[in-house]
Amino acid sequence: MKLTQTHIAPKQHTRIRLQDYAVGIFKAALTKSALKKALKKQYVTVNGNIATSATYIHGGETICLTIMQDAPPRKNFVFKLDVLFEDEYLAAIHKPAGLLVNGNSFKTIANALTQNITRSTLSDVTKPQPVHRLDFPTTGILLIGKTSSSIRALNTLFKNRAIKKTYYAVTIGVMQPEGIITTIVDGKTSKSKYKVLQTVDSVRFKKLNLVQLEPFTGRRHQLRKHLSGIGNPILGDKDYGFENLILNGKGLYLHAYSLQFTHPFTNENLYLKDELPKRFKKLFKDI
Repeated sequence: MKLTQTHIAPKQHTRIRLQDYAVGIFKAALTKSALKKALKKQYVTVNGNIATSATYIHGGETICLTIMQDAPPRKNFVFKLDVLFEDEYLAAIHKPAGLLVNGNSFKTIANALTQNITRSTLSDVTKPQPVHRLDFPTTGILLIGKTSSSIRALNTLFKNRAIKKTYYAVTIGVMQPEGIITTIVDGKTSKSKYKVLQTVDSVRFKKLNLVQLEPFTGRRHQLRKHLSGIGNPILGDKDYGFENLILNGKGLYLHAYSLQFTHPFTNENLYLKDELPKRFKKLFKDI
């Protein structure tokens, strides 16, 4: 069975890429990643023509998404999540380690949101969706959109780098007190800032550091690659750590601590945070 959704774009002040404009307008492809997949599979048309990532919207176009619906909707993944903040537009939750944010797996954060997030009363309410990603082993704060307009607005904030993200990590080895790392990740420029807050001696690892991190870009595994690249991999990183210094059984010591941004609908200055895990505090007593 085919499912078709249609949207007529209002007049735009300036032209905008379809893959940016159409985020959140179709319930069958709410997120940016889902929309990109739909474009790649040629599910989207503009004025009857197959759309691509290079298609621009000026206003007045008829945008259609057509997908095949063969299987019944997937059941929700029953999993208790800690909600850190919530209003009618958006929410922030704690992402535990060992769960995918979204994807083809059943056990994802996205599939557990409906039972944990209060349904918005606004007219464009939709199924709550994560608007960015955290790696499978990473813990910390994750931002959720609750309405179609909120999902679009939050995606725009991330795209424009208007959301300040702060992470904490435990790294191995002697480090400079602070620095900026700029490299190419996946063919694109990536930039991160770090500052060492505390250092303790370790019998096995010599030195362990509590490091505050601020990524200026959002490449895949960026912080993990950057720290490994300067010779200070994150404790527990099985992908980018040194073979003789892998910590088994304790997970990755990388935590998404806070998000700072202006609320796109209330204009409130938000500073949302997710406190450091206990395992960090066991290593650094004075946190």
